[in-house]
Amino acid sequence: MVTNRVRSGTAVEIKQPKRADLVAEEIKRLITEKDLKPGDRLPREAELQQLYSVSKSTIREALKSLEVQGLIKVSTGPSGGGMVVEVPLDRTLQLLQNYLFFKDVSIDDIYTVRQQLEPELAAGAVPHLTEADFAALEANIECCDGASGPHDHGRLVRQRQEDMTFHDILAAANPNPFLRFICELINEMIRQLIEFRNDTPIAEHRRFGASNVKIHREIVKAARERDVERVRALMVEHMTEAPKHVKRMKGKLRGRLILDSEIRKRVRMITSTSAADDKEA
Repeated sequence: MVTNRVRSGTAVEIKQPKRADLVAEEIKRLITEKDLKPGDRLPREAELQQLYSVSKSTIREALKSLEVQGLIKVSTGPSGGGMVVEVPLDRTLQLLQNYLFFKDVSIDDIYTVRQQLEPELAAGAVPHLTEADFAALEANIECCDGASGPHDHGRLVRQRQEDMTFHDILAAANPNPFLRFICELINEMIRQLIEFRNDTPIAEHRRFGASNVKIHREIVKAARERDVERVRALMVEHMTEAPKHVKRMKGKLRGRLILDSEIRKRVRMITSTSAADDKEA
Protein backbone atom coordinates (compact mmCIF):
# COMPACT_ATOMS: atom_id res chain seq x y z
CA MET A 1 0.00 0.00 0.00
CA VAL A 2 1.26 3.47 -0.91
CA THR A 3 -0.08 6.65 0.70
CA ASN A 4 0.59 10.29 -0.01
CA ARG A 5 1.38 12.95 2.58
CA VAL A 6 1.26 16.62 1.67
CA ARG A 7 4.18 18.67 2.98
CA SER A 8 4.44 22.38 2.09
CA GLY A 9 2.22 21.88 -0.92
CA THR A 10 4.23 18.91 -2.23
CA ALA A 11 2.94 15.33 -2.23
CA VAL A 12 5.43 13.04 -0.52
CA GLU A 13 5.11 9.35 -1.29
CA ILE A 14 5.30 7.14 1.81
CA LYS A 15 5.61 3.42 1.32
CA GLN A 16 4.02 1.18 3.91
CA PRO A 17 6.20 -1.68 5.20
CA LYS A 18 5.65 -5.04 3.53
CA ARG A 19 3.73 -7.58 5.57
CA ALA A 20 6.77 -9.92 5.60
CA ASP A 21 8.95 -7.12 6.99
CA LEU A 22 6.44 -6.48 9.77
CA VAL A 23 6.40 -10.19 10.61
CA ALA A 24 10.21 -10.27 10.64
CA GLU A 25 10.15 -7.42 13.19
CA GLU A 26 7.66 -9.37 15.30
CA ILE A 27 9.88 -12.46 15.21
CA LYS A 28 12.79 -10.29 16.38
CA ARG A 29 10.59 -9.11 19.23
CA LEU A 30 9.76 -12.76 20.01
CA ILE A 31 13.47 -13.66 20.14
CA THR A 32 14.07 -10.77 22.54
CA GLU A 33 11.08 -11.40 24.80
CA LYS A 34 11.74 -15.13 25.09
CA ASP A 35 15.48 -14.46 25.54
CA LEU A 36 16.33 -17.01 22.85
CA LYS A 37 20.02 -17.88 22.48
CA PRO A 38 22.06 -19.23 19.55
CA GLY A 39 20.94 -22.82 19.02
CA ASP A 40 17.36 -22.22 20.23
CA ARG A 41 14.64 -22.96 17.70
CA LEU A 42 11.83 -20.68 16.64
CA PRO A 43 8.24 -21.99 16.58
CA ARG A 44 7.45 -24.02 13.48
CA GLU A 45 6.17 -22.29 10.36
CA ALA A 46 2.57 -23.39 11.01
CA GLU A 47 2.73 -21.99 14.54
CA LEU A 48 4.14 -18.70 13.27
CA GLN A 49 1.40 -18.53 10.64
CA GLN A 50 -1.23 -18.94 13.30
CA LEU A 51 0.50 -16.56 15.71
CA TYR A 52 0.72 -13.70 13.18
CA SER A 53 -2.32 -14.61 11.02
CA VAL A 54 -0.42 -14.59 7.74
CA SER A 55 0.20 -16.97 4.86
CA LYS A 56 2.97 -19.55 4.60
CA SER A 57 4.67 -17.51 1.87
CA THR A 58 4.75 -14.43 4.12
CA ILE A 59 6.29 -16.42 6.98
CA ARG A 60 8.92 -17.87 4.67
CA GLU A 61 9.76 -14.43 3.28
CA ALA A 62 10.12 -13.08 6.83
CA LEU A 63 12.35 -15.97 7.85
CA LYS A 64 14.47 -15.50 4.74
CA SER A 65 14.90 -11.82 5.61
CA LEU A 66 16.12 -12.72 9.10
CA GLU A 67 18.45 -15.34 7.64
CA VAL A 68 19.99 -12.75 5.29
CA GLN A 69 20.54 -10.52 8.33
CA GLY A 70 22.44 -13.41 9.94
CA LEU A 71 20.06 -13.72 12.92
CA ILE A 72 18.69 -17.18 12.14
CA LYS A 73 19.44 -20.23 10.04
CA VAL A 74 16.58 -21.89 8.19
CA SER A 75 16.60 -25.62 7.51
CA THR A 76 14.11 -27.75 5.59
CA GLY A 77 12.61 -31.18 6.26
CA PRO A 78 10.42 -32.63 9.02
CA SER A 79 12.53 -31.12 11.77
CA GLY A 80 13.30 -27.95 9.82
CA GLY A 81 12.49 -24.35 10.62
CA GLY A 82 14.28 -21.36 12.00
CA MET A 83 17.10 -21.57 14.53
CA VAL A 84 18.69 -18.58 16.24
CA VAL A 85 22.38 -18.19 15.42
CA GLU A 86 25.09 -15.75 16.44
CA VAL A 87 25.63 -13.13 13.76
CA PRO A 88 28.98 -14.06 12.14
CA LEU A 89 31.86 -11.62 12.32
CA ASP A 90 32.33 -12.03 8.57
CA ARG A 91 28.79 -10.82 7.91
CA THR A 92 29.29 -7.84 10.22
CA LEU A 93 32.51 -7.03 8.38
CA GLN A 94 30.71 -7.20 5.06
CA LEU A 95 28.02 -4.76 6.23
CA LEU A 96 30.67 -2.41 7.60
CA GLN A 97 32.64 -2.56 4.35
CA ASN A 98 29.46 -1.79 2.41
CA TYR A 99 29.27 1.38 4.49
CA LEU A 100 32.97 2.24 4.32
CA PHE A 101 33.05 1.62 0.56
CA PHE A 102 31.52 5.08 0.12
CA LYS A 103 33.86 6.74 2.64
CA ASP A 104 37.46 7.86 2.27
CA VAL A 105 39.07 5.49 4.80
CA SER A 106 42.84 5.10 4.72
CA ILE A 107 45.29 2.65 6.25
CA ASP A 108 46.41 5.51 8.50
CA ASP A 109 42.84 5.84 9.78
CA ILE A 110 42.70 2.15 10.64
CA TYR A 111 46.03 2.09 12.42
CA THR A 112 45.23 5.30 14.34
CA VAL A 113 42.32 3.40 15.89
CA ARG A 114 44.44 0.30 16.46
CA GLN A 115 47.06 2.36 18.28
CA GLN A 116 44.39 3.34 20.78
CA LEU A 117 42.63 0.00 21.18
CA GLU A 118 45.16 -2.82 20.73
CA PRO A 119 47.38 -1.91 23.72
CA GLU A 120 44.34 -1.92 26.03
CA LEU A 121 43.03 -5.12 24.48
CA ALA A 122 46.35 -6.93 25.01
CA ALA A 123 46.86 -5.56 28.51
CA GLY A 124 43.34 -6.60 29.52
CA ALA A 125 43.88 -10.10 28.14
CA VAL A 126 47.06 -10.80 30.14
CA PRO A 127 45.45 -11.96 33.43
CA HIS A 128 43.13 -14.30 31.53
CA LEU A 129 45.57 -16.06 29.18
CA THR A 130 45.71 -19.81 29.72
CA GLU A 131 48.39 -22.33 28.77
CA ALA A 132 46.26 -23.23 25.76
CA ASP A 133 46.27 -19.56 24.73
CA PHE A 134 50.05 -19.33 25.09
CA ALA A 135 50.44 -22.50 23.03
CA ALA A 136 48.22 -21.00 20.32
CA LEU A 137 50.17 -17.72 20.35
CA GLU A 138 53.50 -19.52 20.06
CA ALA A 139 52.20 -21.79 17.29
CA ASN A 140 51.02 -18.74 15.39
CA ILE A 141 54.44 -17.10 15.73
CA GLU A 142 56.16 -20.19 14.34
CA CYS A 143 53.61 -20.34 11.54
CA CYS A 144 54.34 -16.73 10.55
CA ASP A 145 58.11 -16.91 10.89
CA GLY A 146 59.44 -16.20 7.40
CA ALA A 147 62.94 -17.37 8.28
CA SER A 148 62.06 -20.88 7.10
CA GLY A 149 60.11 -22.25 4.18
CA PRO A 150 59.65 -20.90 0.65
CA HIS A 151 59.58 -17.14 0.19
CA ASP A 152 57.23 -16.71 -2.76
CA HIS A 153 55.03 -13.61 -2.79
CA GLY A 154 51.74 -15.47 -2.23
CA ARG A 155 52.95 -17.32 0.84
CA LEU A 156 54.43 -14.18 2.39
CA VAL A 157 51.16 -12.27 1.87
CA ARG A 158 49.28 -15.11 3.58
CA GLN A 159 51.74 -14.94 6.46
CA ARG A 160 50.98 -11.24 6.88
CA GLN A 161 47.27 -12.06 6.92
CA GLU A 162 47.86 -14.81 9.45
CA ASP A 163 49.76 -12.37 11.69
CA MET A 164 46.31 -11.04 12.56
CA THR A 165 45.43 -14.35 14.21
CA PHE A 166 47.93 -13.51 16.97
CA HIS A 167 45.78 -10.49 17.78
CA ASP A 168 42.57 -12.55 17.53
CA ILE A 169 43.90 -14.93 20.20
CA LEU A 170 44.59 -12.02 22.53
CA ALA A 171 41.15 -10.59 21.77
CA ALA A 172 39.44 -13.87 22.65
CA ALA A 173 41.05 -13.77 26.10
CA ASN A 174 39.92 -10.21 26.88
CA PRO A 175 36.76 -10.16 29.04
CA ASN A 176 35.42 -6.92 27.52
CA PRO A 177 33.02 -8.13 24.78
CA PHE A 178 32.67 -4.75 23.06
CA LEU A 179 36.41 -4.07 22.91
CA ARG A 180 36.94 -7.63 21.72
CA PHE A 181 34.35 -7.22 18.97
CA ILE A 182 35.78 -3.93 17.68
CA CYS A 183 39.35 -5.28 17.59
CA GLU A 184 38.34 -8.55 15.90
CA LEU A 185 36.41 -6.55 13.33
CA ILE A 186 39.43 -4.37 12.57
CA ASN A 187 41.65 -7.46 12.39
CA GLU A 188 39.32 -8.99 9.84
CA MET A 189 39.24 -5.78 7.82
CA ILE A 190 43.04 -5.80 7.65
CA ARG A 191 43.10 -9.49 6.77
CA GLN A 192 40.62 -9.19 3.94
CA LEU A 193 40.98 -5.65 2.65
CA ILE A 194 44.66 -4.71 2.71
CA GLU A 195 46.52 -5.87 -0.37
CA PHE A 196 50.12 -5.52 -1.52
CA ARG A 197 51.42 -5.00 -5.04
CA ASN A 198 52.92 -8.03 -6.72
CA ASP A 199 56.12 -6.11 -7.37
CA THR A 200 56.71 -5.44 -3.67
CA PRO A 201 60.22 -6.75 -2.97
CA ILE A 202 60.35 -10.07 -1.15
CA ALA A 203 62.88 -8.48 1.21
CA GLU A 204 60.24 -6.00 2.42
CA HIS A 205 57.79 -8.82 3.17
CA ARG A 206 60.48 -10.69 5.08
CA ARG A 207 61.47 -7.54 6.97
CA PHE A 208 57.86 -6.94 8.04
CA GLY A 209 57.46 -10.59 9.00
CA ALA A 210 60.65 -10.61 11.05
CA SER A 211 59.55 -7.44 12.85
CA ASN A 212 56.15 -8.97 13.69
CA VAL A 213 57.67 -12.24 14.88
CA LYS A 214 60.18 -10.44 17.09
CA ILE A 215 57.67 -8.23 18.86
CA HIS A 216 55.06 -10.98 19.09
CA ARG A 217 57.64 -13.12 20.92
CA GLU A 218 58.41 -10.25 23.28
CA ILE A 219 54.69 -9.76 23.96
CA VAL A 220 54.24 -13.46 24.77
CA LYS A 221 57.26 -13.40 27.07
CA ALA A 222 55.91 -10.37 28.96
CA ALA A 223 52.42 -11.89 29.08
CA ARG A 224 53.79 -15.13 30.57
CA GLU A 225 55.40 -12.99 33.27
CA ARG A 226 51.98 -11.33 33.74
CA ASP A 227 53.62 -7.95 33.15
CA VAL A 228 50.58 -5.97 32.04
CA GLU A 229 52.37 -2.65 31.61
CA ARG A 230 55.16 -4.22 29.55
CA VAL A 231 52.60 -5.86 27.26
CA ARG A 232 50.81 -2.54 26.85
CA ALA A 233 54.06 -0.72 26.00
CA LEU A 234 55.12 -3.39 23.51
CA MET A 235 51.77 -3.24 21.76
CA VAL A 236 52.02 0.54 21.47
CA GLU A 237 55.41 0.05 19.82
CA HIS A 238 53.99 -2.66 17.55
CA MET A 239 51.04 -0.54 16.42
CA THR A 240 53.38 2.39 15.72
CA GLU A 241 55.82 0.37 13.59
CA ALA A 242 53.36 -1.82 11.65
CA PRO A 243 51.85 0.92 9.44
CA LYS A 244 55.36 2.07 8.46
CA HIS A 245 56.04 -1.41 7.06
CA VAL A 246 52.67 -1.49 5.29
CA LYS A 247 53.44 1.83 3.59
CA ARG A 248 56.91 0.70 2.51
CA MET A 249 55.26 -2.35 0.98
CA LYS A 250 52.78 -0.06 -0.82
CA GLY A 251 49.84 -1.67 0.95
CA LYS A 252 46.42 -0.27 0.14
CA LEU A 253 42.76 -0.94 0.90
CA ARG A 254 40.87 -2.82 -1.75
CA GLY A 255 38.39 -0.43 -3.33
CA ARG A 256 35.50 -2.83 -3.79
CA LEU A 257 32.74 -4.59 -1.90
CA ILE A 258 33.30 -7.97 -0.26
CA LEU A 259 31.42 -10.76 -2.01
CA ASP A 260 29.40 -13.43 -0.20
CA SER A 261 31.55 -16.08 -1.85
CA GLU A 262 34.65 -14.55 -0.26
CA ILE A 263 33.38 -14.41 3.31
CA ARG A 264 32.01 -17.94 3.17
CA LYS A 265 35.37 -19.42 2.27
CA ARG A 266 37.46 -17.49 4.82
CA VAL A 267 40.02 -19.94 6.17
CA ARG A 268 43.32 -19.82 7.96
CA MET A 269 45.44 -20.46 4.89
CA ILE A 270 48.89 -20.66 6.47
CA THR A 271 48.13 -23.88 8.32
CA SER A 272 47.10 -25.70 5.17
CA THR A 273 49.99 -24.18 3.24
CA SER A 274 52.46 -25.24 5.90
CA ALA A 275 51.06 -28.74 5.84
CA ALA A 276 51.51 -28.88 2.10
CA ASP A 277 55.08 -27.62 2.42
CA ASP A 278 55.85 -30.26 5.04
CA LYS A 279 54.42 -32.95 2.79
CA GLU A 280 56.55 -31.77 -0.12
CA ALA A 281 59.62 -31.74 2.09
